[in-house]
Amino acid sequence: MKEFTIGKNDAGQRLDRWLAKTLPLLPAPLAQKYIRLKRVKRNGKGAKRDVRLQAGDVLQLYINDEFFETPNRENAFLSVFKPQLDIVYEDEHLLLVNKRPGLVVHPDEQERVNTLITHIQAYLYQKKEWSPYWEHSFTPALCNRIDRNTGGIVIAAKDAETLRVMNQKIKDRELTKLYLCMIQGQMHPPAGELKGYLLKDEGRAQVQVFHRPVPGGKTALTRYHTLAVRNGLSLVECDLITGRTHQIRAQFADAGHPLVGDGKYGRERDNRAFGRHGQALYSYKLRFHFTTDAGCLNHLNGREWTVGSIDFVEEYFPQQARQLSPQPHPDAP
Repeated sequence: MKEFTIGKNDAGQRLDRWLAKTLPLLPAPLAQKYIRLKRVKRNGKGAKRDVRLQAGDVLQLYINDEFFETPNRENAFLSVFKPQLDIVYEDEHLLLVNKRPGLVVHPDEQERVNTLITHIQAYLYQKKEWSPYWEHSFTPALCNRIDRNTGGIVIAAKDAETLRVMNQKIKDRELTKLYLCMIQGQMHPPAGELKGYLLKDEGRAQVQVFHRPVPGGKTALTRYHTLAVRNGLSLVECDLITGRTHQIRAQFADAGHPLVGDGKYGRERDNRAFGRHGQALYSYKLRFHFTTDAGCLNHLNGREWTVGSIDFVEEYFPQQARQLSPQPHPDAP
């Protein structure tokens, strides 16, 4: 319990507004709940949220200590009252989450609270599976990343062993992540490989494709297969043999077939015609095929998950949308 005495500068404020200013990490719905439960007392008694505070009032707050901390990136999860997660699969070691387009995976300069990792941490904290205040606590971490405007399956590790094993499996290509993208035009041939070297321009946050080795360039190899062609657009499945920044987007644009909606590598005039904001790209299928021991994750070997609903597939390729059939996930809450 922490106690506060109201001074003249805070006099006249509503109780709930004073609480929001004093404890910025405490979500508003939770604050209202605590007031109703009389975990916020005024002069030793419960009070309504709209009561006006008077100078000399003594407030007793029966609220967890962590909510009194100064807000920072490490405790941003406390501000998330209802985590918004589309859980594809969960067990004691990891989470597979379908990230929606528009959501950033980690905090950045524009967004500190509404991120995928923050929602995951809030979810596990509220389930009492994790707390940064436990001794030697491991902080849940993402094993793979997806661009803000790309959707798809992201792997989150709940413990250090899972993070270590999964990172090694990704490095050794013992799992497959398949993407669906919608491109302008039609690839010739309809299936094949895109090879090149990607050089990142840090200032523009963009990569350039070269067809010969260049200093600082990284090898990029994408296997693709056209699934359908309709109204001048193609639905293409991609397997990233290398996982470079903006690899699919840059390579298809270099081939003359940019992704629909891609403001960085596509043509703005074409994007306006389709009315899309954000590239039509989705990491829609994840398959584990371990060839070496996976320790605590061996039970996942041979399993596969598929996202069943992708907006651009449903809008432009309804027949293919009906063929997307995600596995049931009885282990998810």
